[in-house]
Amino acid sequence: MTTNSNYSADQIQVLEGLEPVRKRPGMYIGSTGPKGLHHLVYEVVDNSVDEALAGHCKHIYIDLNTDGSVSVSDDGRGIPTGIHPHTGKSALETVMTVLHAGGKFDGSSYKVSGGLHGVGISVVNALSTWVEAKVWRDNKLHTQRFERGIPATGLEESKSDRKETGTSISFLPDPQIFPTGTEFDYKTLASRFRELAYLNAGVEMIFRDNRLELIGASEPHVETYRYDGGIKEYVEYMNRDKDPMHEEIVYVEGERKNIQVEVALQWCRDAYTDSLLGFANNIRTVDGGTHLEGLKTVLTRTINTFARKRKKLKDSDSNFGGEHVREGMTAVISVKVPEPEFEGQTKTKLGNPEVRGVVDSLVGEVLTEYLEFRPNVIDSILDKALQAYSAAEAARRARELVRRKSVLESSTLPGKLADCSSRDPSESEIYIVEGDSAGGSAKQGRDRRFQAILPLRGKILNIEKTDDAKIYKNNEVQSLITALGLGIKGEEFDLKQLRYHRVIIMTDADVDGAHIRTLLLTFFYRYQRALLEQGYIYIACPPLYKIERGRKHYYCYSDREMQSLIANEFPANANYTIQRFKGLGEMMPTQLWETTMDPETRTLKQIDIEDAAEADRIFTILMGDRVAPRREFIETHGPRLNLAELDI
Repeated sequence: MTTNSNYSADQIQVLEGLEPVRKRPGMYIGSTGPKGLHHLVYEVVDNSVDEALAGHCKHIYIDLNTDGSVSVSDDGRGIPTGIHPHTGKSALETVMTVLHAGGKFDGSSYKVSGGLHGVGISVVNALSTWVEAKVWRDNKLHTQRFERGIPATGLEESKSDRKETGTSISFLPDPQIFPTGTEFDYKTLASRFRELAYLNAGVEMIFRDNRLELIGASEPHVETYRYDGGIKEYVEYMNRDKDPMHEEIVYVEGERKNIQVEVALQWCRDAYTDSLLGFANNIRTVDGGTHLEGLKTVLTRTINTFARKRKKLKDSDSNFGGEHVREGMTAVISVKVPEPEFEGQTKTKLGNPEVRGVVDSLVGEVLTEYLEFRPNVIDSILDKALQAYSAAEAARRARELVRRKSVLESSTLPGKLADCSSRDPSESEIYIVEGDSAGGSAKQGRDRRFQAILPLRGKILNIEKTDDAKIYKNNEVQSLITALGLGIKGEEFDLKQLRYHRVIIMTDADVDGAHIRTLLLTFFYRYQRALLEQGYIYIACPPLYKIERGRKHYYCYSDREMQSLIANEFPANANYTIQRFKGLGEMMPTQLWETTMDPETRTLKQIDIEDAAEADRIFTILMGDRVAPRREFIETHGPRLNLAELDI
């Protein structure tokens, strides 16, 4: 590679307008893959939600159109269309074509606003083939079209019979920016819109999929989200398949120092972990932050105060820990902050220090008053905490054993682990396989430089139904914890201790394999959820069939793929043989390598949690104590599920 040694002023690039967005799209929307693509929709919808937060919008309509475009409409005030004093253009064109132009910076038009990156609609404009904006104001319709961020028409004005004000933005993502495709996933968008509706009580979101050919329907698929109960209904939704200890959901709402706080809490008998979701300005704060710290602190202090007052703890007893207080608790906390500060690489950790104190004081006052007048509720919570406290003592010795088996002492790694030679976690991966037979094939077929193999015997514990004492005494669970370097349940996830940055679950392609896979996913989700949230868990995809014809052979990963291959590639009277792999142990090491383990040819599914509340609910249904919800789920979904091809 050669470089020009004459580095002068004329080589400095100045990107004007929206050029920098098209030049470096990842800086503005995170990626040019599916997440970045869907983020475009969220940016437009966030503007409508901000209108709702400001009290000017009640309905938001989102349409997926047949041509691949999206339309987002609302009944808000409508983007201003008058001439902007600084740009000399209409306010609409200014908002659409100038970075960081909008009504959210002066603090008067919008008290708080959402948007993870805060990049606004101008970035959507820059990354779209075309955008059409419509604004209804003053009994007039104002329209303007843009192409790749540049105005294609002027602002056109016409009379309108529509009495309501509002805005409609339609856009078609630019395939030049999104090389992996521009097709929107309905479920991904729906989970976010449902979440937004829970977080903004009373706002109605109507989501319509008009892509009839794609969805195989004769009419559009429409879902409406409106929850007048707000986050109380969110907690109800998360707990609908659990056994609540108190029917009434504890609810706290208030405002201090211009910070709005909403908290909804409910404890359940049949849960051994907590489910705590935090949001700041409608953004899910998966990495925590000061609002969650404040909530955890005040919960622990308040419950301990009641424990002393109601004689559940003696003077000689130590206090309940936070994990004891929160066991079985489902909670949603939503804060609205005028000037949010997000930290961390993914910008999903709230950093405002003043929020911690506001949450602590507000929740402390309301929660204390609430529980004072409901002795049955507080006694139930205290009994649950006391059980957790006792179980924690029983688990302490087992936990210490796990701590002693630290990954820093390589001699204490599980004997069944065939480790890789690399000590760089970022290039290392571990295959968790079922049984010694599959483990043997995997050990022989792997690349020892960066691939480790951990065979597990049988099915591990169902962690959904198990307390900590049993978890830490279980040999297979201990092997998982020490081999991966997971640390202790409940403690903050330390990435530095993780020994492999790709944890790959490789099980047989049958019902037993699907069950083992679900048990392992339940373990990771309940024990160290950050592994899933940060994208370290993968599913291997071994083939179901090997088809041989002459000297050629083909691998097929589903019945559909096998039938398609035979119909399209083989002549009618062709001779061929089909081998059905009943398990990984039947595959030769070379076969396992070339189909399932070779990075050049394998297929891995990365597990990603887009909808945390739905994931929590599904794990509860499938792996929890209650039979009725599981039976209902199987009866509803079972007939159309082929477990051997289950796409988790």
